[in-house]
Amino acid sequence: MQDDDDPLGGPTQRQLQSPFAPPRVNDETLPATQGFRVGPWVQGFRLTAENKGGDVAVNTGVAQVGSDSRNDLVLTHPTVSRFHCEVKLDDERVFVRDLGSTNGTLIDGVRVQAGWLRHGSVLQLGAQKVRFELVDQRHALTVSEAGAFGELTGDAPAMRAAFRLLELAAKTDSTLIIEGETGTGKSRAAQALHEKSARANGPFMVVDCGALPPTLLEAELFGHEKGAFTGATARRLGVFEEAKGGTVLLDEIGEMPLELQPRLLRVLENKEIRRLGQNQWSKVDVRILAATHRDLRQDVNSGRFRQDLYFRLAVARVMLPPLRERTDDLAQVAVSLLERLGATREVHARLFAQPFLEGLKAATWPGNVRELRNYLERCILFEEPVPLGEPDAAPAATGGDGLGGSYSEARQRALDAFERAYLTQLLAKHSGKVAVAATEAGVDRVYLYRLIRKHNLKVK
Repeated sequence: MQDDDDPLGGPTQRQLQSPFAPPRVNDETLPATQGFRVGPWVQGFRLTAENKGGDVAVNTGVAQVGSDSRNDLVLTHPTVSRFHCEVKLDDERVFVRDLGSTNGTLIDGVRVQAGWLRHGSVLQLGAQKVRFELVDQRHALTVSEAGAFGELTGDAPAMRAAFRLLELAAKTDSTLIIEGETGTGKSRAAQALHEKSARANGPFMVVDCGALPPTLLEAELFGHEKGAFTGATARRLGVFEEAKGGTVLLDEIGEMPLELQPRLLRVLENKEIRRLGQNQWSKVDVRILAATHRDLRQDVNSGRFRQDLYFRLAVARVMLPPLRERTDDLAQVAVSLLERLGATREVHARLFAQPFLEGLKAATWPGNVRELRNYLERCILFEEPVPLGEPDAAPAATGGDGLGGSYSEARQRALDAFERAYLTQLLAKHSGKVAVAATEAGVDRVYLYRLIRKHNLKVK
């Protein structure tokens, strides 16, 4: 088995960690500056392109390399992909990750998907070679002084760096992409950004781009005129018009079909839309945020996502790290979740014994904060810690009164029956308009879509 420090071996546990997390480094800091704390410190490094010339000194811990002019190091060789690879500091070491390039990335002659770099390592990107060197300088990163942003909480440098970017973004009307694994809190971050922005008094609306087929997604976003298609019995405004003066989050933007992407680009560029069946363009006043668990740079390379749309969306990128990369935050996150779930003081005291916290830190949490929340909700239900990994209670067949089986099974069946009846009545009341229904229900649109899919209900 290769040593963990060997960049030429197979993927180690460190290599399998999310490449989106800002570097974890030591706790040295400088005094606060203009509301932000300066620190921690990161090691500087340099990338130098051989033969073709050109180099870049990196003092932020991360560098993007490729043929597009907006990369940190631009390589014009035809064998280099638009976004070829990313070189990033992680835990005071530096690794490279290929971004789905056409011709691959090699470290000292060995092709890798991800691997650690040593001082003097030579990267080969297609036919272009790049030398990596550490420099005898350390640079301070700027992070937020706050340990929370909306419902998000954490003291890890990765979270503090994300909070700083969100705080800056809240002061502008710019578009940005919020990236991170499923369950890291991307929708929560977007909602908090909206609430701290100048558009806070306007609507905040969410569209899950992966939840609807292309035709329905187009109608949801842009609206339609009466008679625009079979079943269009009345004019309907799309989300971009309904959210006038507010913010729209396009969740899982990477799932948006290619044929709709030019229309979204026009909204971003010209702030105008055209409903299905409409001849003229209408101006819209809306801020657009995007969220994704995918790396859109890879999708640009493969042709699944338009390059011009990516750059128009990615005015700024915010990366939310997974829970497993900030285990020191687990207790803080768990306390915050328990408070929002309405746990009593007795439940707090019963749960937060040392063995319970050690169990939380030992778990991998592939579902991140969402999975942690579901687990804590089960603990509240039983008023004591339940085994980690225990599946959620599932409904089971019972007699006619529906009260057979365990308490948790009966409770789940009652909850499912209530949800289906409530959703059916709610959607009928609002003629299938999910945005309006979500507003009345007091839930975000993504959650309502998930409930609709869970109960196999139809929307117009």
